[in-house]
Amino acid sequence: MIKIDKTLISESIIDNDFACNLSACKGECCVAGDAGAPLDQEELSILKDIYPKVKPYLRAEGIEAIEEQGTHILSDFDEPETPLVKGKECAYVNFTDNGTALCGIESAYRAGEIDFKKPVSCELYPIRVQKLSELQAVNYDQWSICSDACDLGKSLEMPVYKFTKNALIRKFGEDWYAELEHRATEINS
Repeated sequence: MIKIDKTLISESIIDNDFACNLSACKGECCVAGDAGAPLDQEELSILKDIYPKVKPYLRAEGIEAIEEQGTHILSDFDEPETPLVKGKECAYVNFTDNGTALCGIESAYRAGEIDFKKPVSCELYPIRVQKLSELQAVNYDQWSICSDACDLGKSLEMPVYKFTKNALIRKFGEDWYAELEHRATEINS
């Protein structure tokens, strides 16, 4: 483990390679599982505020789920997350003609409708951040549905922390990321 400021970082984000291969997995991480995407507290009001502009980028099922459950829900552990459509995919998901899951929030962002890209936990994936008492744990979430991403990352020699660089900077800041890069260089030499 690496400690930087108030984070404990698993070396697995340095030791493992990863690069999303959307053409292979078709965005399965937005569909599989039994919970929505984790949300930071400050994202709750953002989702509420941007929903009217995101709504045109969502499917009818997603709109129905959000309007019934809200722009976010609380998990069994009282942690905020995105709502699901009938216990399955994220309510903010839209599908292309070939069945690839895309984020409706990110679609609105790319269209210039909003200035919020998507929840940071989504951009960070396959990294998951868990709050501990005083610290945050930064871990690599290995999931079988991402095996193609692991293969692509290996062929590109792209460690998880480099693949998620922008999201890590968004979450923890430039100085934090620079320190992580420095520590990764030390570990790899």
